[in-house]
Amino acid sequence: MRAAGVLLPVFSLPSPYGIGALGAAAHAFVEFLEAADQRYWQILPLGPTGYGDSPYQAFSSFAGNPYLIDLDALAAQGLLTREECDARDFGRDPGRVDYLRQYRSRQDLLRRAFARFPAQDGAFGAFAADQSWWLEDYALYTSLKSAQGDAAWDRWPEQYRLRDPAAMEAYAAVHEEDIRFHKFVQYLFYGQWRDLKRYANAHGIRIIGDIPIYAAPDSADVWADPRLFLLDERGRPTQVAGVPPDAFSADGQLWGNPLYNWEVHRQTGYGWWLRRLRLSAELYDMVRIDHFRGFESYYAIPAGDPTAAGGVWHRGPGMDFIGRVKAELPDFPILAENLGFLTPEVHRLLEDSGFPGMAVLQFAFGGGGDSEYLPHNHRRRMVVYTGTHDNTTSAHWPQAAPPEEAAFAREYLGLAPDGDFADGLVRAALASVCDLAVVPLQDYLGLGAQARINTPSTLGGNWTWRLTPGQATPELAARMARLVRIYGR
Repeated sequence: MRAAGVLLPVFSLPSPYGIGALGAAAHAFVEFLEAADQRYWQILPLGPTGYGDSPYQAFSSFAGNPYLIDLDALAAQGLLTREECDARDFGRDPGRVDYLRQYRSRQDLLRRAFARFPAQDGAFGAFAADQSWWLEDYALYTSLKSAQGDAAWDRWPEQYRLRDPAAMEAYAAVHEEDIRFHKFVQYLFYGQWRDLKRYANAHGIRIIGDIPIYAAPDSADVWADPRLFLLDERGRPTQVAGVPPDAFSADGQLWGNPLYNWEVHRQTGYGWWLRRLRLSAELYDMVRIDHFRGFESYYAIPAGDPTAAGGVWHRGPGMDFIGRVKAELPDFPILAENLGFLTPEVHRLLEDSGFPGMAVLQFAFGGGGDSEYLPHNHRRRMVVYTGTHDNTTSAHWPQAAPPEEAAFAREYLGLAPDGDFADGLVRAALASVCDLAVVPLQDYLGLGAQARINTPSTLGGNWTWRLTPGQATPELAARMARLVRIYGR
């Protein structure tokens, strides 16, 4: 069935508290999507952001981001007052997230809410027990990290770094209330997220989540079970993830994430990954797995190298892993991010998996008429995008692209030199034979480079763009709905 959806991170929603949240604005956006005849809302990872504020470098693969907790909902519950919330400085630019101000303001407010929360709340106890398989480690890690001045775990004292059982027990006994606080924060997040998902589903909107393929080096995941990763005796990566140099980057991309010890994962039946995906199946209606090609072969860069140029490709787990996933979650829709340089082996793994891949139109115009991303080469079991969070906006793309690609794109789309390129690309995506078309909201709005979400391999200024109040108008919803009807979605 043909359908359309919108890509918009939760943090990009409007709110009075400096960042998008899971409350009224998120529910209003669901209603906007329903009015626009959209059927999918694609988001970015929801984990607690760490290095570079990136949702792809989270302190946990299972925990939610405390910044996204709706403060108005806590005020309505009597856990905070609106005066307390309004007294905090969350930043003065409604169009940008200020993560430093979030860091400085959120913690105190959440601790105030915790102090007012009933100590014996049954729902909280049930949540903590049900999610204990990841929550215990995460809460302990987060408490320890705070006690160590927010230092990365590989810089902690040895007894904590190596999880000495006696030291862990002693710390937990002394800091029981602080550990309970971090569990409480996750209880709030999960409760608000599940309320939002139920609301979305009730309004005919399915949520597409996002899973980073790699865990962050400073994360509860790596600290709690280091045997799953390629680490030295101090817990530091021996090799790190990235991608090699290409036409877009002479140095490649150095992500810095520790690589998996796939042999240990195989010996344990891929249990960590299966738990991760089972939780995703509870939280989302569909999930995109980032950097799918890493399951066929992964690029290993020696730790400490200044660029990605010195890496080497190694064989990944392939269908041995994918087969376990399909057996465990046969009905859970998974979307494979299959962008970048793909070998015949990667294409074969994607075909054998049965997962749909992605076709990004901004990548379509550099290879002539043979590009698999051009609409006339699309297949139904693909998801077409105008661009992703890693691309500039479609309105800005003609200025950023090589002139010959921009000229070919305009000719292909049938646009005059001064024609609306964003509108042309949106229409091409919606007209595609692909079953699902997903468009960043910025492209429907015709916004320029200032609305870009992320520029890969750069630090600073990323993951900050926000929708401002009044941009998602009924008029915009009506225009989007009309396009959906025109193209049979």
